[in-house]
Amino acid sequence: MRRPVALIALTALAVSGCGDSGSEPTAGPSTVPSSSVPTTDEPSSPVTTPTETPTDTPSATPTRKPTPTKAPSCIDQKLQALTLRQQAAQLIMTGIDGRGMTSAQRAVVQQEKSGSVFLVGNGGSLSSTRTAMAAVNAAATVHGVRPLIAADQEGGQIQRLKGAGFDRIPAATVQGTWSSAKLTAEAQQWGRQLKQAGVSVDLAPVADVVPSSLKSQNAPIGELDREYGDTPEEAAQGVRAFVQGMRNAGVATSVKHFPGLGRVRGNTDFSSGVVDNVTVRGDADLRPFAEGIAAGTSMVMISTVTYTKIDPKNRAVFSPTVIEGMVRGDLGWRGVVITDDVGAAAEVASVPAGDRATRFVAAGGDIVINARAGLTATMVDALVAKAEEDKSFAAKLTSSVRRVLTLKQDHGLVSCG
Repeated sequence: MRRPVALIALTALAVSGCGDSGSEPTAGPSTVPSSSVPTTDEPSSPVTTPTETPTDTPSATPTRKPTPTKAPSCIDQKLQALTLRQQAAQLIMTGIDGRGMTSAQRAVVQQEKSGSVFLVGNGGSLSSTRTAMAAVNAAATVHGVRPLIAADQEGGQIQRLKGAGFDRIPAATVQGTWSSAKLTAEAQQWGRQLKQAGVSVDLAPVADVVPSSLKSQNAPIGELDREYGDTPEEAAQGVRAFVQGMRNAGVATSVKHFPGLGRVRGNTDFSSGVVDNVTVRGDADLRPFAEGIAAGTSMVMISTVTYTKIDPKNRAVFSPTVIEGMVRGDLGWRGVVITDDVGAAAEVASVPAGDRATRFVAAGGDIVINARAGLTATMVDALVAKAEEDKSFAAKLTSSVRRVLTLKQDHGLVSCG
């Protein structure tokens, strides 16, 4: 059995709101308020004592200037402007066709103002993708808040955008043989192409460690060559270099699938009852996630697998032990936590769609990936209903929305006037 090791807690960088960026509060009035200036209503008879010297000095009692009030930050302004339903929608990432929204998907995104979208299936050229993503922005923007637009652009068999203008990206198993400098430079180039196409998030890199003895039996990662290496050290090096390259290009990343899919057999997209009976809290194989956080990833993605030695009663995506205890506690992560798909995935099919959203947020998560656009309204409804009946949950929802808006602000997707 693998012996657990302690992970070093990592403190996320504090991000200030756009209303706080270098601007000081406006000072109080520089003149004395008119109400404290002496009046001149006395009779106009001449002064009889020539030795007296006229003076403009006001009363000896000092005038207290108004206390300056700090203007609300950009994020605070947006939280106040968004209705509860619009806030809840900020937590749903709606799946749309890789080549752009279908008419049905457009109706959902426009009606619900989905906070994020992600591309399902293969897309077209860079120029056609840019046009399609402009339509997404037009449909989803609300109160100056634009959507996050995401794609699975890992490489190898998992590359959604590979038409004209997009480089063909090799699998992670190949990327992992490169030097860190080369991988960072290549990832930066791939990131620039995404940014040019209007895509702000790459749902990558895979931080899962697949032991060499399990590679051919590991359906979600090993069989698809999605891992950077079969040791924590090798995987961590690839994750760190990839994140840095994308960050250099201004594209957000999501290290996935915490706490790891390297030791399971089934693929949760197509199988249910997938279980990891090996991974423990503080496991050595968690190192690539810690390295991804240190490198500046934007999100941590949680798997839908059940980890019996961590929380046997809950899938990781619904587990406070995994999200609050391990991700936010052990790793010190203060940013956005996102699900693996809980819209179309077979693993969660038995869980009511609304519960998938509320249980995740209640466990400490933020963005819900929903591959089935038609479930978006159901998930938003459930979040709103839960927030209206439970003050504790409402506070969690607000905290989640704040983290999402902060991430958007970092990437220029929030406009404050």
